[in-house]
Amino acid sequence: MTFGKGCHLHLIDGSAFIFRAYHALPPLTRKSDGLPIGAVSGFCNMLQRYIDGNSGPDAPTHVAVIFDKGSHTFRNDLYDQYKANRDAMPEDLRPQIPLTRSATEAFNIACKEMEGFEADDIIATLAVQAREAGGRCTIISSDKDLMQLVGGGVEMLDAMKNKRIDTEGVEEKFGVGPDRVVDVQALAGDSVDNVPGAPGIGIKTAALLINEFGDLETLLERAEEIKQPKRRQTLIDHADQIRLSKQLVTLDDKMDLPFTLDDLEVRDPEPDTLLGFLAEMEFRTLTKRISDALDVEPPVIADTDPAGANPGDAPGPADVPFDASKYECVRDAAALQAWLDRIYERGYVAVDTETTSLNEMRADLVGVSLCVEAGEACYIPLQHKDGSADDLFGSDALAEGQMGLREALEMLKPMLEDESVLKIGQNMKYDAKIFANEGITVAPIDDTMLMSYALNAGLHNHSMDSLSERYLSHSPIPIKPLLGTGKSAITFDKVKIDEAVPYAAEDADITLRLWQSFKPQLHQKQVTVVYETLERPMVPVLAQMERTGIKVDRDTLSRMSNAFAQKMAGLEAEIHELAGQSFNVGSPAQLGEILFDKMGLEGGKKGKTGKYSTGADILEDLATEHELPARVLDWRQMSKLKSTYTDALQDHINADTGRVHTSYSIAGANTGRLASTDPNLQNIPIRTEEGRRIREAFVADEGKTLVALDYSQIELRILAHIADIPALKQAFSDGIDIHAMTASEMFDVPLEEMTPEVRRQAKAINFGVIYGISGFGLARNLRIPRAEAQAFIDTYFERFPGIRAYMDDTTKFAKEHGYVQTLFGRKIHTPEINAKGPTAGFAKRAAINAPIQGTAADVIRRAMIRMPAAIEALPAKMLLQVHDELVFEVEDSAIDDLIGTAREVMEGASMPVVKLDVPLIVDAGQGANWAEAH
Repeated sequence: MTFGKGCHLHLIDGSAFIFRAYHALPPLTRKSDGLPIGAVSGFCNMLQRYIDGNSGPDAPTHVAVIFDKGSHTFRNDLYDQYKANRDAMPEDLRPQIPLTRSATEAFNIACKEMEGFEADDIIATLAVQAREAGGRCTIISSDKDLMQLVGGGVEMLDAMKNKRIDTEGVEEKFGVGPDRVVDVQALAGDSVDNVPGAPGIGIKTAALLINEFGDLETLLERAEEIKQPKRRQTLIDHADQIRLSKQLVTLDDKMDLPFTLDDLEVRDPEPDTLLGFLAEMEFRTLTKRISDALDVEPPVIADTDPAGANPGDAPGPADVPFDASKYECVRDAAALQAWLDRIYERGYVAVDTETTSLNEMRADLVGVSLCVEAGEACYIPLQHKDGSADDLFGSDALAEGQMGLREALEMLKPMLEDESVLKIGQNMKYDAKIFANEGITVAPIDDTMLMSYALNAGLHNHSMDSLSERYLSHSPIPIKPLLGTGKSAITFDKVKIDEAVPYAAEDADITLRLWQSFKPQLHQKQVTVVYETLERPMVPVLAQMERTGIKVDRDTLSRMSNAFAQKMAGLEAEIHELAGQSFNVGSPAQLGEILFDKMGLEGGKKGKTGKYSTGADILEDLATEHELPARVLDWRQMSKLKSTYTDALQDHINADTGRVHTSYSIAGANTGRLASTDPNLQNIPIRTEEGRRIREAFVADEGKTLVALDYSQIELRILAHIADIPALKQAFSDGIDIHAMTASEMFDVPLEEMTPEVRRQAKAINFGVIYGISGFGLARNLRIPRAEAQAFIDTYFERFPGIRAYMDDTTKFAKEHGYVQTLFGRKIHTPEINAKGPTAGFAKRAAINAPIQGTAADVIRRAMIRMPAAIEALPAKMLLQVHDELVFEVEDSAIDDLIGTAREVMEGASMPVVKLDVPLIVDAGQGANWAEAH
């Protein structure tokens, strides 16, 4: 076919597909020989999704995948620092690059690249050729550098977001039309590609300038007319650099290509070639899916791993296509009963709820989704509003065609509480709390989010959308188009039922498929015990804690806010006096000018925007010698306490309960530590008097007391056990002050002569070493010279050589296996452990710390899981978990009983799985408020 009018060219950005595929999946290897194939697997699935999604009247007539070839291009000849700061390609990705070319050819799609040119230049040349030939061109990429090509029959498609980018989209991104994108980029520069641009000028400012002067050359010629002195001088001083930048960002759309548009005509794949390649890669699921689509017999793949341990390549759940038209809307009791019959027959069901809010305590149940088999799901609308009503009260009228809420819940309740039916959810804690609001206790459960967490902690997040894309090769129906954004946003009860059904039912369908994929992998990857004993049992425990909440006194918070405001005002006056002028203390830009321009302090560093950096680390360094930065740090602390806690916490007090109900994320931190959100109660500062006082607002009900129990130095105890440090183990067993003992060992100071200052230094080293502190970091913490701090660390390792051995052994294990483990078997993956550059140090420190912090997290999880049964007979409730601390509310008459019982549970939490060489010790406190109890 000769390319011309009526033809439609698709150009796929191959590099974007590769890196998206590489980062989307955990490391996968071919079972027969260990060859890395994760990126190839993701790439093939993306190509197949692209093919499946581009049929019909608007299907492309021509298509090509365009790749980069080599790293040196003509732009490097123009500017030798072009892309010089990019990280080296990951070692496990390098052998996969040629395989992605082979995959493209196996799908019978044109595969193009040229030495000395970037893929973007090839795309630009082909797009212009298509436009000039009278055809259309769609560039499948989200790369901003390609946006200069949009217009006149050329558009872009962000395949990951399924979002088309036209001229208006470009203007939204850059503030100018496509024909002026290069002008804006030349001014703004690009830190990723190391394009210098104009220092201190970003996209917004660049767009303002180009819109005012028309184009870049006119702007540079008339730079003297710019009113802002600093901006004017920047353009004058860096004119040549800006012109060079424009050359670097301008795509070459006139390349002499050794092929034509006609060579890119769409071709059907040759079954033998395609299936042969997929079989060679050992992609069982994709091979079967494509064989079925082509209606041919699939090739035999060597049974190197009959269990199919590779995530995303497990047989079954991904084979059934998603078809929203097959989802059922359940509108009456007869239809619901038919689904209940199927559920009881099957013995399990995926369940999902739709509500009006992500805050379970304030959410109304809108509908329930069920799924018993991949591709077969239903949605039961319960409280959708009649959006067509235009009278004053129309928004509260229920839409027709729904079951009554009570009738439906009465039918669902026996099944949801039936011990013989497994209820499967994604983030089941949320759904369990929603049903608990309706008087229903959901049990037993499985949770796909927590399964993913047990399998893949450290590799990726565990949201439904992310897991669906990674393991099912399916992008879920987005919620934003249904709810809208900004002032026009609605809650789910305002969504029309017919529009709600596919979205809601698909959630249950995805959940079931993820469960079918993850469940066998728990055993294959030896994390069943972790999931069964540390993840899933946390759901009902945390759900009950969150529903109970903790009482907060609004008047106390209000008084604190006023006090903080007064202190801030006093500090502002002091700061202005030290500066010799008034300025906005909350403005980093104005503060930087005061510190480094007016006062001439050393250490000023300007960022890309041309403004001085005034972060806490810089101010802390300056505060050792100057009063003003010290006072600014005090002011910032007061400001944060006021805005983040004393002001914000008042908004979180539930009007019905008078309590604050935080939400805990079980799968938030890679190490197993819980994360607290809405509000975050785990980061309330306790190192300053003002921070500690905030806990005074957390109070007990009348006739009750708050009790806090806290593990004493649990991470140091675990370090002593894991690293097998005799001196530390003996000290803990003898009940000796561990920081004083460390100081005595390091500095040859007898315990009876120990000074508080020496002990403080030892304490900083003890805790710092766990987190891989550097000499520079310790110097800052202790405010001593770096050489002295490094000498402390060196001495520490000399006196406790087992710690260095532990660090080296742990790093070696992580590099060989790609993960580390806690004493309880939790795996924390370390994907960056073999990286080079700045990320390498962080990855190493994280790997060293993870077994220690993760084991501590596992210990307190085990205590929390056992606690409800242990204190069931007591008039007490567990309210909060804050790292190594548990907070309870108990009737005054049972305080001693609670402390005794809870302490016994916590101190014995590791047993019988792990017998530590050192005892776990729990400190207890009590009071009318949290500050007194802690």
